[in-house]
Amino acid sequence: MTIERRFFRFLQERIGLDVSSVGEQMVERALRQRCAALAANDLDDYWVQLQQSHAEQQALIEAVIVPETWFFRYPESFAALLELARKRLAELGGARSLKILSLPCSTGEEPYSIAMALLDGGVPAQAFTVEAMDISPNSIARAQRALYGRNSFRGPDQAFRERHFSASEEGHELDARVQRQVRFEVGNVLDPALLVRQGSYDFVFCRNLLIYFDLATQQRVFEVLKNLTHADGVLFIGPAEGSLLARLGMRPVGIAQSFAYVRQVAEAMPAPRPAAQVAAPRAAPLRQAAVAAPPPARRRIPAPAPGPAQPARNEQPGELLAQIAVLANAGNSEQARAACQRYLKQFEPSAQVFYWLGLLSDTAGDSSDAVNQYRKALYLEPQHPEALAHLAALLASRGDTAGARRLQERAARREREADR
Repeated sequence: MTIERRFFRFLQERIGLDVSSVGEQMVERALRQRCAALAANDLDDYWVQLQQSHAEQQALIEAVIVPETWFFRYPESFAALLELARKRLAELGGARSLKILSLPCSTGEEPYSIAMALLDGGVPAQAFTVEAMDISPNSIARAQRALYGRNSFRGPDQAFRERHFSASEEGHELDARVQRQVRFEVGNVLDPALLVRQGSYDFVFCRNLLIYFDLATQQRVFEVLKNLTHADGVLFIGPAEGSLLARLGMRPVGIAQSFAYVRQVAEAMPAPRPAAQVAAPRAAPLRQAAVAAPPPARRRIPAPAPGPAQPARNEQPGELLAQIAVLANAGNSEQARAACQRYLKQFEPSAQVFYWLGLLSDTAGDSSDAVNQYRKALYLEPQHPEALAHLAALLASRGDTAGARRLQERAARREREADR
């Protein structure tokens, strides 16, 4: 089946999807399914039926969207949420409860993880509410049922399942206590109706969505997300989306691997610290391919004064990589860069080290060197996810849309393969 551009335009206009990010094969499969379901003669026949039926338009969107999520995905984000929520509640002094948004919420694993993390961390049920939104009515219906199979439980620590779920022949049913904390609704991030919720949410989770949009749609969605987030609020994103937010006036909160961003206001910057512990899967040790949120831009936020960087004796590669991550997350850009150079002198070239060098140059505004370093990372590790995503964003900002699209497709394909 040969896909015509009109179907691409339809998906882009309705849900902002950049088809190249998911691959034409996925759209072909969805069209085959829907043509068979409607007994359409060909694409022309199906196009007519699609234009005449809102239900069929939603059915095509459902066929293209394949939800892939699980409880406590990126556990450091939930640890960071607990720490930041406690601080925010102290600042509010009981004036109101916290409001948290999960968008897109898929089949409910993320918003329920938010609720479990806060309840397990001692936050009273009356102190927060979670609102969850997704474009898929089917996903919302599954989330409201709150019955989950084994694919929703991944990772080494499953203690939360014993605390919050009851096992049955059908699966694991979530306790009503957690369900009561979450309100679900069908909605589209591009719906203008969301404008009335300006500043409504203390915390917004929108992870692994921006990578599926073209640059123009990414910027539109970012403005929506920023509008939804309170001026002092926090936006949680996916690991590959930090470069875009750094360009659009956001900065990381300084909690390692939390992928949490706030507005670029120097005096509001919290002291960097490790993520708090929550009763959820334990954070995995930092691996060579792990990535934390980008450090603050040196042009906008002064980094802590670097001390003398003395080469350590008998350093191990893993320890030095962990040190680089800590320095970069704390905003010590010069020390992080020196540690990268020290690594390259002592050990074999590492894609992760070149990625860190690219990220440091990227956030410092040196896009030429950033492109250079990201390409070195991809030479050593062609599927390095963060290097792919950040280099794509840089190329798009320089007008190389074709190159950016190719890299976005590779990054999205790598993300889907990792999820599977």
